[in-house]
Amino acid sequence: MGLLILPILAIFYTAIGESDELFSHLFSTVLPTYTLNTFLLVAGTMLLALVFGIPSAWLMAMCKIPGEKTLQWALVLPLAMPGYIVGYVYTDWFDFAGPIQIWLRNTFELTPQQYWFPDLRTLPGAMTILALVLYPYVYLLSRSAFMEQSGSLLQSARLLKCTPTQSFFRVSLPLARPAIAVGLSLVAMETLGDFGTVNYFAVSTLTTAVYDTWLGYSNLTAAAKISSIMLLVVVLLLSAERYSRRKQKHFQAQFTSHEDHRYQLFGWKKWLAVLWCWGLVLGGFLLPILQLAYYSLHYFSDSWTTEFKVYSLNSLKVSFSVALVCVVIALIVNFYHRLSGQDGYVSKSALIPMRLSSLGYAVPGTVLAIGIMVAVLTLDHSVNDVAKFMDWGRPGLIFSGTMFALVFALSVRFSAVAIGSVESGLAKVSPSLDMAARTMGCNSSQMLRRVHIPLVMRGTLIAGLLVFIESMKELNASILLRPFNFETLATYVYNYVSDQQLELAALPAILLILVGLLPLIIVNRSLEKVH
Repeated sequence: MGLLILPILAIFYTAIGESDELFSHLFSTVLPTYTLNTFLLVAGTMLLALVFGIPSAWLMAMCKIPGEKTLQWALVLPLAMPGYIVGYVYTDWFDFAGPIQIWLRNTFELTPQQYWFPDLRTLPGAMTILALVLYPYVYLLSRSAFMEQSGSLLQSARLLKCTPTQSFFRVSLPLARPAIAVGLSLVAMETLGDFGTVNYFAVSTLTTAVYDTWLGYSNLTAAAKISSIMLLVVVLLLSAERYSRRKQKHFQAQFTSHEDHRYQLFGWKKWLAVLWCWGLVLGGFLLPILQLAYYSLHYFSDSWTTEFKVYSLNSLKVSFSVALVCVVIALIVNFYHRLSGQDGYVSKSALIPMRLSSLGYAVPGTVLAIGIMVAVLTLDHSVNDVAKFMDWGRPGLIFSGTMFALVFALSVRFSAVAIGSVESGLAKVSPSLDMAARTMGCNSSQMLRRVHIPLVMRGTLIAGLLVFIESMKELNASILLRPFNFETLATYVYNYVSDQQLELAALPAILLILVGLLPLIIVNRSLEKVH
């Protein structure tokens, strides 16, 4: 499992090395501004995600409104949309040469000097777009927390003459704080690690600083120093989330009857709730996907090219390799944890491999790419030195110049997804089956092969599917670690978006979005089964 934490250690090892002039120059000039922009972007996105996510979650969990069964899963759909694609669509619409402003000028016979229109390609615009695609993290966890709250508490609030709004602020919201904190921490880490959206919106953050320092100035040491700052920010975010709920313990019974305790909305309140929820779905998913569908139909012959097929195959190869590696890692650490138990007791040391293997998921892709590059470059130099000493010639960049670096990075990044999926499946296997297998003379390997693996096969397949999908969509690590003349669907789409040619990338973008819908469907169905 040491390979999975090697990139993180490599970042700090490189960062504490001898300082160079470039980092000192950046630190004294632009880095404070980049840090402030990053803080404002994360804080603003979290605030907007709260505004979008919590009211919609409470309405879906606690109120009766028309179309609620459709809205329950439709509100999750924006999570499948890459932020930079949504940002491009809205920028195209609201730009000076876009259809919205052209219509305003033509309809009201205005000149550019006679009206003011907000510029979307700004820091507030980036906050809005990111919140629009990330609020489902808050929505999903908050909705689950609201649905788990005891019906007796709601009935007590009604007996005390609390209105639905008072009940929300006094009862539902305080009890849901732990879930909301987790959702906000996910939003914060996704925002911190975003590159495509902030780069397209010309907002300079620490993530773009890492990218520019590495590729623009070819200075890996300075990029590692900036990455170490970002890692410290991630640690602070996670620590703050845990610290904020360190003393919060809520024990409550779930709904114990089939009676529907939800509020019935009437009149303007009902239709305002419907407009609010459908507005989020329209703004975050339906309108952008309709624009992409329009582009795909009208530019199909230009999009269905040899390059599209080759890059799709590249994405499939990388994603399948990463899924296979992560599933193997997940099975190893989970089975080690399972078999280390004696008489139902599992030592804390058995949890260490599982926790270490999951660290990479909290690291932004751009930062992780720095650690991977440091590690694979060291391997390349070592191999070439040995080959030169043995007079075998120079094999070249066999690690950093091939698909190995990208597969390595994505395996570190998404192994936590596979570990969590296999862990949930293995937790359902009763320990009595282990004891029964041992009494029948099965050793550990026989027990794994005959008992555990067949029972966790479904969870293992889901783990592989989730990792496959996440790898298909990953942009940050892919754009930095892909070999020369090697593109994935994510980098292919982003390159066209950067060149203001989304119409040519609409077809692969729709493919990425459809692939991203699969885990959302799985999560939503599991939520419905629980409740």
